Amino acid sequence: MDEESLLLSLELASGSGQGLSPDRRASLLTSLMLVKRDYRFDRVLFWGRILGLVADYYIAQGLSEDQLAPRKTLYRWRRRPGWLRPQDDTEEPGASEGQEGVGASLNCMEWSLLPPATEEMEMQTSVVKGRFMGDPSHAYEHTELQKVNEGEKVFEEEVVVQIKEETRLVSIIDQIDKAVAVIPRGALFKTPFGPIRVNRTFEGLSLSEAKKLSSYFHFREPVELKNKTLLEKADLDPSLDFMDSLEHDIPKGSWSIQMERGNTLVVLRSLLWPGLTFYHAPRTKNYGYIYVGTGEKNIDLPFML
Repeated sequence: MDEESLLLSLELASGSGQGLSPDRRASLLTSLMLVKRDYRFDRVLFWGRILGLVADYYIAQGLSEDQLAPRKTLYRWRRRPGWLRPQDDTEEPGASEGQEGVGASLNCMEWSLLPPATEEMEMQTSVVKGRFMGDPSHAYEHTELQKVNEGEKVFEEEVVVQIKEETRLVSIIDQIDKAVAVIPRGALFKTPFGPIRVNRTFEGLSLSEAKKLSSYFHFREPVELKNKTLLEKADLDPSLDFMDSLEHDIPKGSWSIQMERGNTLVVLRSLLWPGLTFYHAPRTKNYGYIYVGTGEKNIDLPFML
């Protein structure tokens, strides 16, 4: 959801129970405005919140003028009252109610920049299961077998590999972005020179279009579109239909689409990544998505449909 319409967007998404307290909204809005100014982003999106066992991660993303260019992802984490360090079971100084931090920051305003996601990160963190702890410095331990050569002899040795939670956070955000970040058709347009811009003339989808999955695209570089034949692309508008449509997602049925508030709001919910909610008020410019969940993929979905 866009920083400029954050308060309205949170209100529209509140039907899924994904809300924030008034003081949290105020501090979040102020801090995102500062992030946009300091990092010189064209747009700042409040991505959502990943729930941990002892703390939650608040995620924001900065976009450049080219809307599909790699995004900068930032986070801050909110410690819960009475948080105890696992190492010594002593209460963290300053971890009283209402305080939060990023690294050493406790002023509710600062964000930390995450590194870009890589394939190596995804492979490394794929062995980690379960909930996030909520501490970026927390290290998961994974035992794997590695081949060791000693002269002519080759044998396997157990090696304990440590994986930082911050690395897992980067990987999960990237996976969710690629799988379920959503934008309505027409909200962006492709210029003749290639860059993707915000469509200032977009006035929202009609009520009939808003009820169709084909009216929504994945907010990322296209993958399936490149595999379509020229015949399949014949009816597409190159300036608008340059991303992958949700109607072809696998498994089929991984999206729930509902009309709320007397047909004045359409809500899409991902069943593959529970916690992702997209909202759009037909015939208006109000749209966006937010993720509030544990960061766990529903791998059993194909057997549930």
